[in-house]
Amino acid sequence: MKAWDAIVIGGGHNGLVNACYLQRAGLDVLVVEKNDWVGGAATSRELTPGFVYSNCSYVCSLFRPEIMRDLELPGFGLQVISYEGGAVFTRDGDYLANYRDHDAHRREFARFSRRDAEAYDRYTRDVTRQCRFIQPLLMRTAPDPTSFKPRDISELLYLGKKFAGLSAEEMALTLRFWTMSISDFLDEYFETDVIKANFALSGIIGTALGPMSPGTAYVLLHHYMGEVDGSVGAWGYARGGMGAVTKALAASFKASGGTIRTGAEVDHVLVSRGKAKGVVLAGGEEIYGKLVVSNADVKRTFLKLVEEKELPEIFLRRVKNFKIRGSSGKVNIALDSLPEFPALAKDSPVYRGDMHFTDSIERMERAYDDWKAGRWSADPFLDMVIPTTLDPTMAPPGKHFMSCFVQYAPPKVNGRDWTDADRDGFAESVVAQIAEYSPGFRDRIVHMEVRTPREIEAEVGLTEGNIFQGELTFDQLLFNRPVPGYAQYRSPVGGLYMCGSSTHPGGGVMGAPGRNAAAEILRDLAKSTSHMSLAHDVI
Repeated sequence: MKAWDAIVIGGGHNGLVNACYLQRAGLDVLVVEKNDWVGGAATSRELTPGFVYSNCSYVCSLFRPEIMRDLELPGFGLQVISYEGGAVFTRDGDYLANYRDHDAHRREFARFSRRDAEAYDRYTRDVTRQCRFIQPLLMRTAPDPTSFKPRDISELLYLGKKFAGLSAEEMALTLRFWTMSISDFLDEYFETDVIKANFALSGIIGTALGPMSPGTAYVLLHHYMGEVDGSVGAWGYARGGMGAVTKALAASFKASGGTIRTGAEVDHVLVSRGKAKGVVLAGGEEIYGKLVVSNADVKRTFLKLVEEKELPEIFLRRVKNFKIRGSSGKVNIALDSLPEFPALAKDSPVYRGDMHFTDSIERMERAYDDWKAGRWSADPFLDMVIPTTLDPTMAPPGKHFMSCFVQYAPPKVNGRDWTDADRDGFAESVVAQIAEYSPGFRDRIVHMEVRTPREIEAEVGLTEGNIFQGELTFDQLLFNRPVPGYAQYRSPVGGLYMCGSSTHPGGGVMGAPGRNAAAEILRDLAKSTSHMSLAHDVI
């Protein structure tokens, strides 16, 4: 019976990135995916005639350009279109606009506060400094601080050298930044509620923390390190929806000779004498492989796919304590026309970016209070985009697709499972908020897809619906991600590797975990990694 060189569990973007690099190194690779389509959380699906939804992930920026070039993704149809604006609407009928042009952005801030407009340059400088420190680490394997292996010592020295290159003041600011709340961080620069709310949103997206929770300043940084066409910090739409990313990855993989099996859910990993030998599908079929790579999150991998007897007790305990808490949901809406917002001119570039209605950090924190109490937020934070303003391929002429990312939605409602009635109530909280700012919005709705943590976990396989496969807090980063001693994509089971977002450097449609895991696998196999570009400095 055939034994594949590598079996990758899960056809999400990190699994496909990993498979592409392994296949291009000469391995014979099989990807097994439980759904009838690949993509994981980066999918595009037509659920109502003529409209294409980006079901989960909805914008592109974090995906590493080095990976895009290595795997020739533009040649397989991937095109990313940059945002042109954005806004935070205020309750008094005004709005704070975001513009791509730095000077236009400052002038907009000056409408609300000249002091904040002056502080914007200082804020940009300081955040960029933090990005410059952390960004090169995204495409490097985190060192094991307890190891005396030459590579680990070398990586620790690299980290030490980077830190030593900072001034004493910069060292202190960096350590503070990684542990402070986004609210406290922004208070050091700005005085206006709506301006602080505008920046704070990046500190809470996908995170089971509020803006006043320590650690959320780093989450903001995580969202700032992407780029679109060399424009650092820019965000954009993948033409055809986020499924275009994974569609291009799948095409690149197949062009290299790789094999994908959909409708092939893995029941468990075959382990013999402490080594992975393959996988067993839900129907009982056994597939053999010389090594297995899991793109599932760390809890799903080791608490469901591997028997407890195969794992050390301390490792199991740490996996169980790894924080994966669902905090968000998604509402996708098909519209028969572009919604109108009285605050905006009809030709405003703001429509071609992300829009929000939470105009103060206090409102964000109160939305988080609902999550802590086990409820979805009555006044939720929405990250709302209308991709069809720049990508008309996703809807019929004159019609539009709207994507709403929603905070907060708990994995359980008052300690029990979500019901369909709960899901409907969650959707109503979203529609009601939009309708408050856009008269006639309800009448424009053609179709809605509502995804609570229940739907996200059931379809995509993300534990509790957590989009990052684990909190991006300081205790779960670098050599602590996912657990100390196993941050280098290997596991206690020989030949079983991890490549999902539970590993360094974390979540988002980035591809770095899949790429970094492939590099470690190829080193273990003594195969060349010359086809893998090193990280480049872009800031």
